[in-house]
Amino acid sequence: MESAVVLPWHGRPESAPRELGAADWERYERHLAEILAALGMDIDTPGTRETPRRLLRALYDATAGYDGDPKLLTAFPAERDPSRSGRDGLILEGPIAFVALCEHHALPFHGVAHVAYVAGSEIIGISKLTRLVRLYARRFTVQERLGEQIADRLVELIAPRGVAVRLEAAHLCTQMRGVEETGSRTVTTFWRGTFDEDADLRREFLDEIRAAHR
Repeated sequence: MESAVVLPWHGRPESAPRELGAADWERYERHLAEILAALGMDIDTPGTRETPRRLLRALYDATAGYDGDPKLLTAFPAERDPSRSGRDGLILEGPIAFVALCEHHALPFHGVAHVAYVAGSEIIGISKLTRLVRLYARRFTVQERLGEQIADRLVELIAPRGVAVRLEAAHLCTQMRGVEETGSRTVTTFWRGTFDEDADLRREFLDEIRAAHR
């Protein structure tokens, strides 16, 4: 059995993860406490004294995608016999739940992703597709960029013949402020390679998603 191939990583260098020292945490907690108090929170109650610290930790954890994910670096040879005739089938994973922070208002948007690809010479473990989505979702971002990054990084990782990504999300920035629209969801799709060229393949991808939701 052939061994896995370690692929190059083009994201944030693993040698430079985010680092916050104890003095940094204390300073940022004080700033958050000041902001929360200015907004009306009583930060001197049993339930709120630790809120600045908890909020800072929650934001740090929610943006862990900036540190990369070395477990994405493994690929395997494709299983398909290159001498076999017929169209290559798609590999689809979803729904993959995600939560991201909108970079415009730092409020969450959340939803599901479906990711599919038509393999070239390599495949990636199914769990890695979930990791790929959450790598980019755990950052300050917008839905359009999130889909582009997922599609482009999958192309970089295993050079598939085609990639399809569909994101459907609800945005709290439209539910909690502005127009205060509570029922809308935003859908975005992204195509690479054979998906961009083949309408039947795009239809198969979307039909599979619809069938899974019936």
